[in-house]
Amino acid sequence: MTAEKDTKRWYVIHTYSGYEERVKRNLEQRIRSMDAQDRIFQVLVPTEKEIEVREGQKRTVERKIFPGYLMVEMLMDDKSWNVVRNTPAVTGFVSAQDREGKLVPVALEEEKVQQVMRQIESEVPRVKAGFSKGQSVRIVDGPFLDFVGIVDEVSPEKGKVKVLVSFFGRETPVELDFLQAERL
Repeated sequence: MTAEKDTKRWYVIHTYSGYEERVKRNLEQRIRSMDAQDRIFQVLVPTEKEIEVREGQKRTVERKIFPGYLMVEMLMDDKSWNVVRNTPAVTGFVSAQDREGKLVPVALEEEKVQQVMRQIESEVPRVKAGFSKGQSVRIVDGPFLDFVGIVDEVSPEKGKVKVLVSFFGRETPVELDFLQAERL
């Protein structure tokens, strides 16, 4: 494997699910002990903040964006490839076949890297939906408190759910934030 230009790029490595933080620590240790700081610059477990509601309580949790994967910023050459590839619990790079049929690590496009970085750095936590069309829910906040209805529409990008609530024998659609309803 020869040096792919002298530019640092982001690569994705696959690891055993649930071992992401351990692999990150092991890889950072190997980078120091094998004197590869000039070839491998950052190891990242992409996470984002998410609000989930459990038993009526709102909690902010860190959620892995890509479970089982890490991002590594590095100059790709034999030395850096070996440091990463031979780290315990790393199963390999996300790669593609070249013309000779060999697997070659594929660098992430800069646009994708920026998209992931924005997601990581976002101060606004995502709200975990957990709703599906036709599901029964109870309204837990707002003017329709304690009404029961059926989910008609879920809009994860807006953090909203449309619930059909029965008023005087008629079904009326009510738009709510995810946090204003709970599953029954």
